[in-house]
Amino acid sequence: MDSLENELRDWLAQAPKSLQRMERSAGIEHIGTVTRVGDAVASIGGLPQTRLGELLQFEDGTNGIALSVDQTTVDCVVLGAGEQIAAGMHVRGTGGVARVPVGEDLLGRVIDPLGRPLDGGAAPHAERLEPVERPAPGILDREMITEPLMTGITVVDAMIPLGRGQRALLLGDRKTGKTALAVDAVINQRSSDVFCVYALIGQKTSTIQQIIDAVRRHGAIERCVFVVGEASATAGTQWLVPYAACTIAEYFRDRGQHALLVLDDLTKHAIAYRQISLLLQRPPGREAFPGDIFYIHSRLLERSAKLSTARGGGSLTALPIIETQAGNMSAYIPTNLISITDGQIYFEPKLFYEGQKPAINVGFSVSRVGAKTQAPAIKAVSSSLKLDYAQFVELEVFTRFGAMVDERTRKRIEHGRRIRAMLTQSQFAPRTLATQVALLLAVKEGRLDDLDATSVERFKSGLQDRLQTICPDLMARLERDRTLPETDQAALLKTIDQFTTDLDEPA
Repeated sequence: MDSLENELRDWLAQAPKSLQRMERSAGIEHIGTVTRVGDAVASIGGLPQTRLGELLQFEDGTNGIALSVDQTTVDCVVLGAGEQIAAGMHVRGTGGVARVPVGEDLLGRVIDPLGRPLDGGAAPHAERLEPVERPAPGILDREMITEPLMTGITVVDAMIPLGRGQRALLLGDRKTGKTALAVDAVINQRSSDVFCVYALIGQKTSTIQQIIDAVRRHGAIERCVFVVGEASATAGTQWLVPYAACTIAEYFRDRGQHALLVLDDLTKHAIAYRQISLLLQRPPGREAFPGDIFYIHSRLLERSAKLSTARGGGSLTALPIIETQAGNMSAYIPTNLISITDGQIYFEPKLFYEGQKPAINVGFSVSRVGAKTQAPAIKAVSSSLKLDYAQFVELEVFTRFGAMVDERTRKRIEHGRRIRAMLTQSQFAPRTLATQVALLLAVKEGRLDDLDATSVERFKSGLQDRLQTICPDLMARLERDRTLPETDQAALLKTIDQFTTDLDEPA
């Protein structure tokens, strides 16, 4: 025995100092066992202390989130491929929840919902880790939405104005321009103080690359974060994307800054959650969606808000996108999201195929914050625009049947066609506030009614350069003050009249 003690004493004397200083303490780890696994969901036994939403870790390092907990079994969704997970494998309860890194170092990066880089760069330096699930601000922490969020899309800024802190739904059939409008809205923030977070849920890799390239070419990608769960990712990863993206956007909101969150799209998010729920053997409801499908979207979108001055005055604006089938706005997911959001912008396939882009049906679209958020200059020149356009749409139906119309009706129809031409806009070309005010003023005062279609297009394409050349101070004042005094309106009309005269002259 004495020789054994001497050997142990000699070994300890030769051990590294770090080993000698090591503290010995007892600890408890909660370890469970996989009982069933398949299609990125797993059932686990032996974890009675697990909480709903807790982050679990499998033996191979794959993470999972507990979605259902009872006395004997925990059902979780696997965040990753999980190809090595099998029945009998040990699972450890972490005691924490899923978190995502936040901070300015994420700007310009493409990441997955757990913060891992997808753009080939190094892991971003996180200022801190925040839970992907966070409570929405309370009523007393919010303020009225009064500041405009300029999209650069005239039909939206003039007739369906958006405000900072709003939730505006973009809905329509497949390939009608929903993503194009969201990308243009992101591009238009290149010269504003709004940070953009774009969540890509279940999208093809080629589509993801096109969106990122468009923002890189035309916008300010250094002010954007892309959170991606592509179509090849597991349902659990796709389900987590919008919550992680919202947490990243909230970082800017809570610092008193402004953020725009695009969720593209929540239809695929709902389908991913339906897949998870059915695999977890939850009872299906309408259209096979689980009973809590409304809750998973409402708890996400309620996090969008305009905070009070006491909370810093920041804002988070959400633009969720959903896809309809054959224009059916009364389907389950569309009706849910229409009731959650503060307005919707409806994209009509018929308008898209007729060449009117953006193909927005103004009659079915509404912004529930109304003109309270609209810039005073735009409000002054677009007060009667929606009514004039609606009357034109009604009258145009009769002319298609060859009906005879009087001179007054003919002039109203021609005026409506100029409104439609002005609202048509190319992709990746958002307009400045001053340019939109000038276009709306020209239409309101009937300055385009005598121009043919070719001249109207030349007017639209050349107006901004002409205004910057003739009256740059007026343009700068419009952008800064967002008001249109009578003197500036007269000067703007004078420039517009001179430009239309030049267009009428032969080349």
